[in-house]
Amino acid sequence: MDIAEVAKHTGVPASTLRYYEKQGLIASVGRQGIRRRFAPGVLDQLALISLGQAAGLSLDEIRSMLLPNGQPSIDRQMLADKADEIDALVKRLRAVSRGLRHAAACPAPSHAECPSFQKLLKAAASGALEKRWRRPGLKLPYK
Repeated sequence: MDIAEVAKHTGVPASTLRYYEKQGLIASVGRQGIRRRFAPGVLDQLALISLGQAAGLSLDEIRSMLLPNGQPSIDRQMLADKADEIDALVKRLRAVSRGLRHAAACPAPSHAECPSFQKLLKAAASGALEKRWRRPGLKLPYK
């Protein structure tokens, strides 16, 4: 397949395909004129790259799980560690969501009079919320 066909089948722009090739994530099998040609297996490689990115893996991490022939060599420990990071982030986001929902529907006349809201403010001011959910390597969406 030429680069335009790969781009059409995957929705990945040709510029990104050239970048992935430069980064060693995929490899063309030659050229037809000025156009790069790819083996059909590149579609599976691109699907793996997309899946890895959706999971929050860096391109370097994804590259480390691809053999030179393009076949996957999955690092199970890296995946388990990433799943732990995602679980921690989900836990943090659920707590933030509950706090926001409480603040939005709080029956107290003002937030200044709400014990739950005041407790959250004190925890935030002391840095306790940040420390509680911080994990090594975890990228928080607001940072």
